[in-house]
Amino acid sequence: MAAILVVDDEYLILESLEMFLSEKGHSVVTAETGADGLRQYFRYHPHVVLLDIRLPDRNGLEILKTILAAPHPAKVIMMTAFQDMETTIEAMKSGAYDYLSKPLDIDEVERALERAIRLALAERNDQKPSVEVLTTSRDVMIGKSPAIREIFKTIGMLCRNQATVLIQGETGTGKELIARIIHQNSPFSEQPMITLDCSAIVETLLENELFGHSKGAFTGAVENRPGKIELAGKGTLFLDEVTEMPLSVQGKFLGVLERREFMRVGGANIHKSLCRIISATNRNIEGCVRQGKFREDLYYRLKVVTIHVPPLRERRCDIPELAEYFLKKAAATLGVEARQFEAGVMERLCEHPWSGNVRELKHVIMAATLRSRGSIVLGEDIEQELDTSIHDTATVSSNFRLDSGEREQIRNALSHTGWNRSRAARLLGISLPTLRAKIARYGLSPDLSQQEGAKA
Repeated sequence: MAAILVVDDEYLILESLEMFLSEKGHSVVTAETGADGLRQYFRYHPHVVLLDIRLPDRNGLEILKTILAAPHPAKVIMMTAFQDMETTIEAMKSGAYDYLSKPLDIDEVERALERAIRLALAERNDQKPSVEVLTTSRDVMIGKSPAIREIFKTIGMLCRNQATVLIQGETGTGKELIARIIHQNSPFSEQPMITLDCSAIVETLLENELFGHSKGAFTGAVENRPGKIELAGKGTLFLDEVTEMPLSVQGKFLGVLERREFMRVGGANIHKSLCRIISATNRNIEGCVRQGKFREDLYYRLKVVTIHVPPLRERRCDIPELAEYFLKKAAATLGVEARQFEAGVMERLCEHPWSGNVRELKHVIMAATLRSRGSIVLGEDIEQELDTSIHDTATVSSNFRLDSGEREQIRNALSHTGWNRSRAARLLGISLPTLRAKIARYGLSPDLSQQEGAKA
């Protein structure tokens, strides 16, 4: 059980909480003033403090800051009858673990205390070294599984040349990350890396994005404009979702790979292509070739070197290292305290199916870390995020496969998520740029989606 300090100037609240918490087996100390509360705190060093914001002698927020400045501070739950926005924000910003409104709901008090106590006890009892804070912003790929080690070897060989690369793997496996690492370790790392998502741009504009245009090529072309190939210089052009490239553009892009030259739209001058081409797809590109949706000659030009990125479920041994890395990243980028996982969390992470692969794992760790409000990420914080992931995966499996009736599937996903495009893309198993392109292609809008849903 835990040691709890209750600081409040209302005797009935002190008496009621002391009785309730003592019956639960906790050691309870009370104080009616801020000064006495601080004396009791530094004398008994409780695990959790229930602290009223408005005390007769001191402001509870000042006491909160004093407690949090001490070594190994307790978890402080603020209590107040004044439920204004500014005070709530200030308390949470100052480091309060939770914020309860009066009159107190005993069930709410018990829930908040149970979480705070678990975290406080775990922090004081855990002797494992904390995860160090990530200090580098350089892209890294995490893993020691045989498949990942082979990818490392391939990247090492590619860093010595400008060979064309095709990266294949499910959504969320890290295809763009691999492209960035290849570029960062190449002899031309100081040159640009330009990314173009072929699914995010309508067919009529994709050619212009790739090759650029000359002045006067069309109405509004008032000056010469270089395309992505030119902008990449001697660096890297990364074509994401390359199987979404229209056939009309595929033929022209084939010339870039065969002859290393191209012309701007509406231009007459031949330009040299100096960049490395790295393309990626989460689709079965061989199947696209058989169906006539992707040119066979272009496919073979793109796959000079092919990297197959395994899904996370096929390299579960990498999950602990990935989880620790994302925990470090959360500490570095989100300014959170979390440095460790509660016992049992890693085993739970290794059991999860991870249909969204590394991207889903990253989301779960980052979201749970934000929720943690302490130096240890609790199992229930992870579980809550996993429940959301499992629900989304089940929804994809039962309702949102993009096979037939694509427009209806997209409309349903958007309606289901209240037009939260990021979550809808996750439900559909496609990238956000792909979803945006399909929304434009099918002429969907929130009003239209809601109207059609109402008619249905």
